[in-house]
Amino acid sequence: MPQEEYLTIPVGKLGIIALESCKGIAKKIDNYIVDWRNNRNHEHTETIHFNEYKKDSYLVDISCPRFGTGEAKGMLHESVRGDDLYILLDVTNYSMTYTVCGQVNHMSPDDHFQDLKRIIAAVGGKARRITVIMPFLYESRQHKKSSRESLDCALALQELVNMGVDGILTFDAHDPRVQNAIPLNSFETIQPTYQFIKALLRNVPDIIMDAEHTMVISPDEGAMGRAVYFGNVVGADVGMFYKRRDYTTIINGRNPIIAHEFLGSNVDGKDVIIVDDMISSGESMIDVATELKSRNARRIFICSTFGLFTNGLEKFDEAYEKGLFDRLITTNLVYQTEELLSRPYYTSADMSKYIALLIDAMNHDGSISEFLSPTARIQNLLNKHKAQQANTQKSTD
Repeated sequence: MPQEEYLTIPVGKLGIIALESCKGIAKKIDNYIVDWRNNRNHEHTETIHFNEYKKDSYLVDISCPRFGTGEAKGMLHESVRGDDLYILLDVTNYSMTYTVCGQVNHMSPDDHFQDLKRIIAAVGGKARRITVIMPFLYESRQHKKSSRESLDCALALQELVNMGVDGILTFDAHDPRVQNAIPLNSFETIQPTYQFIKALLRNVPDIIMDAEHTMVISPDEGAMGRAVYFGNVVGADVGMFYKRRDYTTIINGRNPIIAHEFLGSNVDGKDVIIVDDMISSGESMIDVATELKSRNARRIFICSTFGLFTNGLEKFDEAYEKGLFDRLITTNLVYQTEELLSRPYYTSADMSKYIALLIDAMNHDGSISEFLSPTARIQNLLNKHKAQQANTQKSTD
């Protein structure tokens, strides 16, 4: 992708703060920006406004050490005065541990969110601007009140804003309307549709994305918006399952699903792409794949932004062996185990370049509209794929 020669000056010196939960993807993001800026020739590079514009790294040295009781503190090991800061964290990274009185605890989303607040507190208002990049939005599934219960996501957003955060960038928010909690602050939720399509075309080169050969499926009513956009940009038909639940029973905090009912046209002989925001236990996704196979779907591809796999991968291994799905694609926005990455059916959609583009544009106070709605880029990708398929067909004739 060609890099913009921005005509605007940076908002401030760029600083990227990566909490321990996402050091891996942050390093990739940093490498992209370092490379772009070292190769970018700006006519005003020597002016004071571009002080430290080109650096070997934009990562800020921070830490969150803990006492023996499990209490912690956020620490900055270099100055961030006047910086345009971007703080990245993965609240779902359960692989990280800390010790409490000799006992090992795995970090929960609450622990990660508390560390975020510690770092913001350590900045102490000295930064020019603070943007939090939280791919999996903290408590995003607790976004609406149906009884006497807390609204955790709204409270968290308000707390960050009150601490001095200027903007929040997230991916595929469970319900984007949660931004109503902070109506005067920037809140952007981004769909990884482009990366999903790119991964599919790269790994399944014979796929034909049109209404005759392909169908996009929403596994429930909540994901319908994602499926409609996906289907529209690739020119495929869209269908939906809705979950019939037993509201007289509560198991593990939720009403159990009795059945998945399908609404849509015939899937017989078509490739099917299931699109959702997250895979938690994975039971619903496998049930949907089973229902589609019973309706004689040809191949099934699962695309989900966040692969949490809270109950492990065994059920997906069994489903793949039974032929219930052909490929599973999730992003690297959340923690991925080596076990997952080694699975023959799994593909990781790398989002590091996308985030680097966002940070680079925002630091220049540039527009990010094309990243929020990448329809033109998707069409270019699809046209190239169709041309390659046509050339392949000519060479075989």
